[in-house]
Amino acid sequence: MKRGKKYIEKAKLVNKATVYDSAEAIELVQQTSVAKFDETVEAHIRLGVDSRHADQQVRGAVVLPHGTGKKVRVLVFAKGPKAEEAEAAGADFVGGQELVPKIQNENWFEYDVVVATPDMMGVVGRLGRVLGPKGLMPNPKAGTVTMDVAKAVNDIKAGKIEYRLDKTNIIHVPIGKVSFGSEKLSENFQTLMSAIIKAKPQAAKGQYLKSVVIATTMGPGVKINTAKISE
Repeated sequence: MKRGKKYIEKAKLVNKATVYDSAEAIELVQQTSVAKFDETVEAHIRLGVDSRHADQQVRGAVVLPHGTGKKVRVLVFAKGPKAEEAEAAGADFVGGQELVPKIQNENWFEYDVVVATPDMMGVVGRLGRVLGPKGLMPNPKAGTVTMDVAKAVNDIKAGKIEYRLDKTNIIHVPIGKVSFGSEKLSENFQTLMSAIIKAKPQAAKGQYLKSVVIATTMGPGVKINTAKISE
């Protein structure tokens, strides 16, 4: 991949052979931001588990103290009083059965998170093929299948993010924007790592945190010393 002059210059600030402690890594990530826009800072966490086994899955959600800096659009599948509750909590879209053809036939995906009450999962289940691959399927572990739709919407709007393993046993999640500054990014990072460490499956053997890298959307990756992140 051909890199721009700016990227190459900034990448020189990062020693690829070094693992940094998290505070230093966060400082470096901000210094190596190359874009003109306010870049997102992302964490990429490789775990010593095998996601092919159900008892080694790592999935959950956590509310980042300072949010992600991104406006999150929430779609809620609910009816009656629960639909009213979701609207009152600030959900962007609320509906039921009538949304199925809109999503299936019109390719409607103008939302970032989908929440559903348990009684609506029969309806939502029919959308599994389209919502699943996009990571939008509501899930009880992530708190997106719940009767407390108001809390779910409030938490998501406040900065709740979902984390889960991909096929290569890596979790990719945003931890904020470059403009947040070191303190807020550090607090978000520590909150995320605590949640992932707590979610360690009992079946996981050996080293759990294999590698942790943080980077801006367009910038170089900075490796973090996993030994300094308390397991």
